[in-house]
Amino acid sequence: MKQILYAFTIWFLLVPLYSGVSHAADTIRVGTTQPLTGKFKYFGQEQLRGIQMWVADINARGSLLGKDVELVYYDDYSEPERSALLYRRLIEQDKVDLLIGPYSSPTTLAASSVAEQYDFPMVASAASAEQIWNRGYRNIFGVDVPAGDYMKIAIEVAQQKGATKFQLVSSNSVFSQDVAEGVRAELRERGLELVLDEQYDLNQVDFRELARKISRTKTDVLLGATYLEDAIDISKAFRDLRVKAEIGMVALTVGPAIYQFGVEMGPYAEGIVGVVQWLRSVHKPGGEDFAYRYRLRYGHNPGVHGAIGYSAGQVVEAAVRLANSTDKDAVREQLKTMEFSSMFGKYKVDATGRQIGKQNYLLQWQDGQRRLVAPPSEAERELIYPRLPPGQ
Repeated sequence: MKQILYAFTIWFLLVPLYSGVSHAADTIRVGTTQPLTGKFKYFGQEQLRGIQMWVADINARGSLLGKDVELVYYDDYSEPERSALLYRRLIEQDKVDLLIGPYSSPTTLAASSVAEQYDFPMVASAASAEQIWNRGYRNIFGVDVPAGDYMKIAIEVAQQKGATKFQLVSSNSVFSQDVAEGVRAELRERGLELVLDEQYDLNQVDFRELARKISRTKTDVLLGATYLEDAIDISKAFRDLRVKAEIGMVALTVGPAIYQFGVEMGPYAEGIVGVVQWLRSVHKPGGEDFAYRYRLRYGHNPGVHGAIGYSAGQVVEAAVRLANSTDKDAVREQLKTMEFSSMFGKYKVDATGRQIGKQNYLLQWQDGQRRLVAPPSEAERELIYPRLPPGQ
């Protein structure tokens, strides 16, 4: 009986969250997994919405190579091993024609190994760890800025404001450690001082001691290689302890770009800086229209992960149209060689599939909104520096 129940449970977990009729000859199937539950659910839910909007737009305006597009997706629970299992199912059983990668670097590392095993090209979405591109794979292509380059714009802007002393905090995740290594290299190259370099466990929730340590170290800028939950927890530790740290700028990676950050922090989000790959105010092709339609559909403005999901779809679409086929070899060749301006920015990869055509932007929470503050050519507001949280 237990064996029967176990088998049924596995079957149930592997049923697609959405699938139309059986694979018809006049349908192109796109497969993905996203974390709709678990630690990364906020990112995965938004990224999936972006992909769904892309599919809806293709079908509304006609077709792709004369065929309707169907999305087959699963919840990977934020678990790399489960995602790998599900991509195997997408390829073997669901017979998808195209693949879009999951959220997060660890999950993409696992999923892309499956794609490589089947020699099946995959467009990575929000995944940027350097290890993804250093394995000699020929089937993984990124749209996200590589992790080692993530904080360059924050360091550049801070130095322009006169900052010379920096602190760095990072989780022990693959992505965060790649960001941290990029920060160290950039500071060395610019001759700037790293006065504190602290690592914490990704699952840590109590950051009071770290906040005290940061506040005791005189510095100009705090850089954090964070996700959403730890970005919120670190910021709340400063708030709750009423830390009077003399920090001119607090800049975090993933976190401040997500609208939930503002919901959780309220007025205490004010002045916090985030590194972001996209905002609707960047005025990339179709961005304002996408943001308007996303807001009508979901009740809030899209964050960067909605745009990444949509733009990953655009990259897949461009490769298919240029190849005039869903043949894997033809699509792979286009993904290797094409240059394409998506809503997210310029798509161009090197020989490893690493994205080299795009840069990050800098936002700051001002007046309860995410405002683009760098680079100057795209900025809608001036960076407020130094900026202290309310009550300080």
